[in-house]
Amino acid sequence: MNAKKVDKIVTAGLYTIAGIIVAVLAALILYILVRGLPHVTWHFLTGKSSAYQAGGGIGIQLYNSLFLLVITLIISIPLSMGAGIYLSEYAKKGRLINFVRTCIEILSSLPSVVVGLFGYLIFVVQFQYGFSIISGALALTVFNLPQMTRTVEDSLRNIHHTQREAGLALGLSRWETVLHVVIPEAIPSIITGVVLASGRIFGEAAALIYTAGQSAPSVDWSNWNPLSISSPISIFRQSETLAVHIWKVNSEGTIPDATMVSAGSGAVLLIFILIFNLSARYLGKKMHARLTSAK
Repeated sequence: MNAKKVDKIVTAGLYTIAGIIVAVLAALILYILVRGLPHVTWHFLTGKSSAYQAGGGIGIQLYNSLFLLVITLIISIPLSMGAGIYLSEYAKKGRLINFVRTCIEILSSLPSVVVGLFGYLIFVVQFQYGFSIISGALALTVFNLPQMTRTVEDSLRNIHHTQREAGLALGLSRWETVLHVVIPEAIPSIITGVVLASGRIFGEAAALIYTAGQSAPSVDWSNWNPLSISSPISIFRQSETLAVHIWKVNSEGTIPDATMVSAGSGAVLLIFILIFNLSARYLGKKMHARLTSAK
């Protein structure tokens, strides 16, 4: 068998595998949307959930998911950026740095249930934050920080060394070179890492069951005092997210229309993740073009 024929067979095999993967993903997305979208109405998106009666909505759970995502990213992004920049640009090779990288890899492979139990023991019990948004956000920070740190480090390392040399040759300091040359060039890869982490945050349930709670108390939308537990911007109130709500509806089954609520919630969860991913990728490209003056 000659080389050209082997190349055609291998190429056809790769296209077939890629086609199967795309078909499976498309079928899964379509199944969730077709099954859930008929149950999605404005009342369903904005209404209050019900524990025992049919016709409840997911308004507060949807808001809690978005609010918890924002709080987690506010904590995670600065920490992961700082750690990634240090490991990529400043850390010297040695046993200590190798040990740190090994710890990061181990932490990134921990099951979310283990992180949830850790968050329960430390943030809920030890720090006495109780079941709250801040406890859930800190637990999800522990859950996502290793992956985000590794993503930032790899993104910066992939920038060619000539970029750094050019910045230093122009008289920039090491930090100025990193800030004005390396980071702008790595922005698209960093945004991609943040998007992947955001998807895990938005769809996470196991870790939040033990930290953010399984109930969604009513909030007073006229109360914008962040220290009041009835305020929608309070980080100290219990916060049942959409993913936790789906788990709760399916596990308890106390409402007559549990199947419809679960299907509709799943479709909404998927749509929001897709919207966030597409928006973040577009934003990453725009930021890269602006920071590098690329057209």
